[in-house]
Amino acid sequence: MALGSATWGAIAQREGLQTALLSAGIGMIGTTVLALFAKLPDATSDLSPWNHWRAPAVIKDVAPELERGPVLVTVEYAVAPEMKAGFVEAMHQYERVRRRDGASRWGIFHDTQEGDRYLEIFLVSSWAEHLRQHERQTQSDRKIEQRLRIYLLSDPEVRHLIYAHSRE
Repeated sequence: MALGSATWGAIAQREGLQTALLSAGIGMIGTTVLALFAKLPDATSDLSPWNHWRAPAVIKDVAPELERGPVLVTVEYAVAPEMKAGFVEAMHQYERVRRRDGASRWGIFHDTQEGDRYLEIFLVSSWAEHLRQHERQTQSDRKIEQRLRIYLLSDPEVRHLIYAHSRE
C-alpha cells in the first residue's frame, strides 16, 4: 500500500491529480475484469489441523508460567549418510513452517563430532506461544514432515529449554 501511495502521489505531482485518479480508476476496472476471466487456481494445500505433536514433558520443579520465555526448541536428527544433501534441502523448506508457526529464529546445524547428526533449533517468544505452535500444524505440513522422515535413521529427539532468568 505504501508503494502504491508513493506511485500515485508521484503521478499526481507530474501529470496532475485528474490523470492520477483516472489511471487508478482504469487500473481498478482492469483488475476487476481480469479477476473475472483469470481465476486463481484452487488451493492445493490442505489447511485442516494436524496436531501430531505430543505436549512437551515438563517436570514439576520447572513447569513454566505461560508468559515465560523465550523458549529454545531443539530437534536432533540422525540422518542416513547417503541422504544428507536431500535432508538439508528439505529442512530449509521446513523453515517456512517453523517461522509461520511462530519461530523468530531458526537454524539447522551439522554435528562435527558425529557426522550423521543434525540439530534443528528454533526460538519462540514464550511458553504459551510454543504451546500454540502445537496447534498450528496443518495436513499440508504433514506431507513435508513425512518427506523429512525418509532421510532419518531414527525418530528425532526434541528438547524444550526456557530462558533462565537471574531471579530463579
